[in-house]
Amino acid sequence: MTPSMGKQKTEQPQTLRAAAPGLQRILRRFWPEIRKHRAVIAGSFLALLGEIVLRLLEPWPLKFIVDNIIAPVAGQLPHPLLDRVGTTTALTLAALAVVVITGLRAMAAYFGTVGFALAGNRVLTEVRGNLYRHVQRLSLAFHTKTKSGDLLTRMTGDISRLQEVTVTAALPLLVNVLTLVGMVGVMLWLNWRLAMLALSVFPLFIFMMTRLSRRIQQVARKERQREGALASSAAEALGAIKVVQALSLENTLEQTFASQNQKSLKEGVKGKRLSAGLERSVDLMIAVGSALVLWYGALLVLGGSMSLGDLLVFITYLKNAFKPMRDLAKYTGRLAKATASGERVVDVLDTVPDIRDHPGAAPAPPLTGPIHFVGVDFMYESGQPILKNLNLEVGAGTRIALVGPSGGGKSTLVSLLLRLYDPTHGYITMSGSDIRGYKIASLRGQIGIVMQESVLFAVSVRENIAFGATGATEREIEEAARLANAHDFIMALPQGYDTILGERGATLSGGQRQRIAIARAAIRRAPIVVLDEPTAGLDNENERDVTVALDRLTEGCTTFLIAHDLRTVQNADLILYVEEGQVVERGTHAELFQHAGKYAAMYRLQSVERHTQKREEELYAVSD
Repeated sequence: MTPSMGKQKTEQPQTLRAAAPGLQRILRRFWPEIRKHRAVIAGSFLALLGEIVLRLLEPWPLKFIVDNIIAPVAGQLPHPLLDRVGTTTALTLAALAVVVITGLRAMAAYFGTVGFALAGNRVLTEVRGNLYRHVQRLSLAFHTKTKSGDLLTRMTGDISRLQEVTVTAALPLLVNVLTLVGMVGVMLWLNWRLAMLALSVFPLFIFMMTRLSRRIQQVARKERQREGALASSAAEALGAIKVVQALSLENTLEQTFASQNQKSLKEGVKGKRLSAGLERSVDLMIAVGSALVLWYGALLVLGGSMSLGDLLVFITYLKNAFKPMRDLAKYTGRLAKATASGERVVDVLDTVPDIRDHPGAAPAPPLTGPIHFVGVDFMYESGQPILKNLNLEVGAGTRIALVGPSGGGKSTLVSLLLRLYDPTHGYITMSGSDIRGYKIASLRGQIGIVMQESVLFAVSVRENIAFGATGATEREIEEAARLANAHDFIMALPQGYDTILGERGATLSGGQRQRIAIARAAIRRAPIVVLDEPTAGLDNENERDVTVALDRLTEGCTTFLIAHDLRTVQNADLILYVEEGQVVERGTHAELFQHAGKYAAMYRLQSVERHTQKREEELYAVSD
């Protein structure tokens, strides 16, 4: 994880100029997507230049009318056009020129805006897709440290803000800045003294921008962080709504959400206040500059040093030149927020997955041979060892059971097998090679998995099963469902295999969800199967159905079974009792029971608990 993912950066850009490195970083990171649309961007830029040139031409017909028709300068010869076509026609042509220039400028502005909007939306749509794809491939270590709601905010809200600002701030700002440069050049050409007087307010403007834009940038970053935390709280509560309602936690979580919501509101209002203050300060400076120009320009006209038409052109330019300054104040806040959003997106894109294909990785061959764990150590970032010097050989087709107290390292062991994590020390081999030399997709594609809490998606039953194998046929899907004892209850659903499930399969019972998960694993026809407490929490009838399906699924496969209920592991070829990251006992059920160690003690304890529970149920039934 990059440092900015964990905490807010201590140094904030102070101005748009100081924020330039952040903007450059964003553009550099998005350049591959931008380059694909360079033809559209180039065409839009030409339209933008056309708009600027036409904007510079707009006041000149007015100058012609004033200087040659309304108030000609004494002693100046009439314009040749007046001699050829007459005053009325020249006046009409000048008026039509205003309409034509404005119309062409509007057309150029339309094509420029639409072109840049199209290119920007295309680029950011691709960025969002890349971001989603990248997040999917980041390691579990990243996801355990990052709130899912914050990631969702980056993929949706932050990208949407970039899309919006591209059209509503970045493009207008570019147009206005280039227009400002052109108009300042023409004003200097018309009367450099008057132009310098108009530009005298610029240092004050830059000072205000420097002082306030830094605070706007800081507030924008905090606001995006607050929004990410808000999304995380909402996602967490909605994802566990059953537990929330069962424990009557609605009021508690509402208070937490309300507190975070209030903080987000506070930052949002603060940002608006700062932006509004900057805009009003710029309005005052524009008024001062306009008053100075009007005063000195009128003196020049009265003294004969400047024509009235030149003064009108100058004032028109000045008005239009100051508009970018006013808009710059307005757009600074938007661009600050967009920069904060863009950097949040880039922070994720720049995060390098801990688990990835190594250079030179090859597709995994059929994994039908033995599996070896050689001197395997593993610890999470906390530094607490989870597995310690694990050495294990699992023959092909072996059914191996992992038992022991919670937190002993059982789930971590199979997570290493799937390369959800890599060993801190040591290595794991399949078919004679270190699994880190295989492409991850080809490795995981040969391992079927059924979890205690199997997650189904809010799509059809057919699609949920087919997720196990890309390109599965209708026949293969039905065969997998039959193997999992799921076909009959699927056909009883309203639309059979086309029935859309609720989120996480909430519309099915626990046993039904497990059997669809088994079908999803079965369709993969994997030589290795991982079962992580697959029957936990099921009633007796569902447990029997799921157990039969699991036996079919694992027939002939190398199977890793994590179990708490020791009745489910009695037929395993090898049982490992894992405690504090080490295998403290290994053997068959009979061997371990005869050994009278920890496995035997746990088995006896569970037998007593089951016997006691059965007696209590019988007594309860008699009392009824």
